[in-house]
Amino acid sequence: MTINDRTAEAAHSCCVPDRTDAARPAAGAEVASRRSDLDRLIDGTEVQIGELQKKLAELRARRPREPVKDYEFRDWNDAPIHLSQLFGKHRDMIVVHNMGVSCNYCTLWADGFIGLRPHLESRAAFVVISPDPVEVQRSFARSRGWTFRMVSTHGTPFFTDMGFTDGVGDPMPGTSIFERQDDGTLLRIQRAEFGPGDQFCAVWHLFDLLADGAAKWQPQLKYR
Repeated sequence: MTINDRTAEAAHSCCVPDRTDAARPAAGAEVASRRSDLDRLIDGTEVQIGELQKKLAELRARRPREPVKDYEFRDWNDAPIHLSQLFGKHRDMIVVHNMGVSCNYCTLWADGFIGLRPHLESRAAFVVISPDPVEVQRSFARSRGWTFRMVSTHGTPFFTDMGFTDGVGDPMPGTSIFERQDDGTLLRIQRAEFGPGDQFCAVWHLFDLLADGAAKWQPQLKYR
């Protein structure tokens, strides 16, 4: 076990309660004995989900890495900027495929990245892209208070080439993860689609705890 592994394990044990009855302190035995069978089933299911998430991560790690060309986008000054330039000092980069002003759901996801940005950028470059023209993207982002970096893919085949378009060629949301090699080669190492209930937006999981769940809730650009 590496130092990082031990640190992560210690952090996990400190912050996340162990859901196995065997690991509960003796002082809590009476409380544990009153837990219902349903509570135990819920806890057991959560453990299974955690194990499946680990398995998913292992399967994703086996994906072949795809070489990609150095696409040219447009920054907010309407100047050309290449995919390779977006890495900055990092070897790794998270690119979020956002559908732009046409999608309330994509706006919900992007709103959630505001607080996460410093954490994400401490580990990897983080960029949100959309197919909107520069002036549309820039105006909308400022109206939302978005602080993360954005570039426009308007007029490029990037969404299509990365597999984030539907059957009629319209953009779809998700993320692509890239790695820059020492020789400058760019690789896409992962991809994941976004959608209601996914792991990339906490709203759905909190709503799941409500009496009626999400109750056909739809994200809005403004709430009264």
